Amino acid sequence: MNETDQMNPSGQSSSARLFIMIMPNMDRVDVLFLYRQMLLIRRFEEKSAEMYALAKIAGFLHLYIGEEAIAVGTIAALRPDDYAISAYRDHGHCLARGSDPGHVMAELFGKATGLCQGKGGSMHLVDAPRRFMGGYAIVGGHIPLATGLAFATKYQKLDLVTVCFFGEGAIPSGQAHEALNLAALWKLPVIFVCENNRYGMGTSAERAIALYADVAGAARSYGIMAERIDGMDVLAVRDVMRKVVEQVRGGKGPFFIEAMTYRFMGHSMSDPAHGHYRTKEEVEEHRKRDPLLLLKETILSTDLGTEADFIQLEREVGEVVTAAVKFADESPFPVLSELYNDVLAE
Repeated sequence: MNETDQMNPSGQSSSARLFIMIMPNMDRVDVLFLYRQMLLIRRFEEKSAEMYALAKIAGFLHLYIGEEAIAVGTIAALRPDDYAISAYRDHGHCLARGSDPGHVMAELFGKATGLCQGKGGSMHLVDAPRRFMGGYAIVGGHIPLATGLAFATKYQKLDLVTVCFFGEGAIPSGQAHEALNLAALWKLPVIFVCENNRYGMGTSAERAIALYADVAGAARSYGIMAERIDGMDVLAVRDVMRKVVEQVRGGKGPFFIEAMTYRFMGHSMSDPAHGHYRTKEEVEEHRKRDPLLLLKETILSTDLGTEADFIQLEREVGEVVTAAVKFADESPFPVLSELYNDVLAE
């Protein structure tokens, strides 16, 4: 990245083309719902970390803390029958899509009452009735699946949009470029949402991605319309996505969103909160733009809510997360014979 492309605090570079937001569309019910959704994800993830420390959750656990505005803002712009697909940091997307927190937590616990009967775990959540078509652990491996979903809906002449979430670390992968090429070639109704949190595991994206100054440029090279947005501002994400969804649903082909964000925790629970690859000062600087804090300040400053509303939301969400843990903890593990089910479709 050269001097003219330095990121400002919102993660935007001077060379990136941006949506100009004149005034976000704000309504009391809507903005408080957006805040509740982000708060649910935040408290769910915090409780998941706690349960991991207590050995209730095994394997890998990648938290979405800090990135909540992208999932919530994007999914708020979709219809219930649209498709969404994600990578391994998938809890937030699944919850934002409306999945039951108890069944999500049970899946993390490996219980029979989980979304996938305890067979998927943290990185492989699927809720097909809500059109959440899964989290996938192979970096970039699900991007062609999103392109396939979009192809299927277009082939069937269905009025549907597919949204695909992934990190910036997927951009150098070959399958990502194959998928972008086909989506552009066939003008498929798919929206690629790159959650650029600046780090791939412990490596700065600036050291790993040649196009890091303008990741969205990878999509433009295939003729796909693309924009970089502030992924910490849920209202900006929602309002941009509303326009993009309308455009893509209208048959104008795929769209690529590069949402600049920052994960406040480590890459996974095996990675310390700050690790050795970034400083505590850097993390604290980004925490000043916490998506929850930004929206709360906006709500209070526009008289769309009061401190009493936030106290009530904290209580409600706390009860939901507590109930989810209780449900998961009391649920049975799958019986041994389940090993042989869901392996082969006849």
